[in-house]
Amino acid sequence: MAQFSTKTFTAIVSIASLGAAVSLSAGAAFAQDKNVTEDQIVRALVPERKPLTRGLSVGPQQTVDPTAAAAENKFVQKIRGRSTRSLSTAEREEIAAIVKDKPKIDLEINFDYNSADISAKSLPSVQALGRALTNNDLKGSTFVVAGHTDAAGGEAYNQDLSERRADAIKRYLVDKYGINGTDLVTVGYGKSKLKDPSQPLAEVNRRVQVVNMENKATASNASK
Repeated sequence: MAQFSTKTFTAIVSIASLGAAVSLSAGAAFAQDKNVTEDQIVRALVPERKPLTRGLSVGPQQTVDPTAAAAENKFVQKIRGRSTRSLSTAEREEIAAIVKDKPKIDLEINFDYNSADISAKSLPSVQALGRALTNNDLKGSTFVVAGHTDAAGGEAYNQDLSERRADAIKRYLVDKYGINGTDLVTVGYGKSKLKDPSQPLAEVNRRVQVVNMENKATASNASK
């Protein structure tokens, strides 16, 4: 009976050890998933290519208002090359309205405490972003890089911090990947646009959102 108990105990310990190892591996994989890949960013930012159809169509057709498109392009031209701090509240809100239906991705990029210095653990995501924006499918478009904070602290403090962090991302992309600075429109929203308002202090709110303005023609014309 003692021998059976010893074997049983040994088996239980082995199973427990195996379970702990699997749990640690899963935790490591989850932690690594926070850093997005170049391919994930490209797929998120490439505009959807809708096939042209002839004859009968199914469902409502989406049309582009030429007047609205022209006004949007004019506004994008106006803010290209502007400093983050020079944008007025009205301009920031207009950017937010325009990008609502554009291809976008939220990146969980961490910064050092009370700082605009990109943390070491977030560098892989920023580097993946740099490679993605130089991909042939995206190169030449105008991108909005928007900084967001959580709800801790005052409005003025968070607005300033979000602007500095958006600028830090732009500076890194320009310096390390040679991206044209005028192709990156940086804007800060502080704590005004929480991703999860139900949890105002959650990490998910501390993010950098990148949006493809889908205007390669505008971008190329502006650089001439």
